Amino acid sequence: MVLYFGARLRKLRKESELTQQQLADKLDVTKASISAYETNAKYPSIEVLIKIANTFNVSADYLLGISESAHFDNSMLTDEQSLIVSDIVNEFIHLNSKKDR
Repeated sequence: MVLYFGARLRKLRKESELTQQQLADKLDVTKASISAYETNAKYPSIEVLIKIANTFNVSADYLLGISESAHFDNSMLTDEQSLIVSDIVNEFIHLNSKKDR
C-alpha cells in the first residue's frame, strides 16, 4: 500500500507544475523531505499527509494506494451527468490500457 505514495505524490506535483521546492514551501517542509517522500525513502507525518491531500484535492486513501481513484466531487452533477463522466473516465482507462500493451 505505501509503495504507491511516492509515485502518486510525484505525479500530482508534476501535474500541478510545482517544483519540489515550491511544494515544500506549501507544506512547510524541506525540499529534501519532498525528495525523500517521492522516492519512498521517508513518509510524511499524518499532519503533512493531510496537507498533501488538501493541496492536491485528493484523498489520503488515494495517496496511500488504498483507493485507485483520486476523489472527484460530483455532488453538483445530475445522475445523468455523473453517468456520462463515469463513461468518459472508463473510456480513457480502456484506451490507456491498450497503450500499455
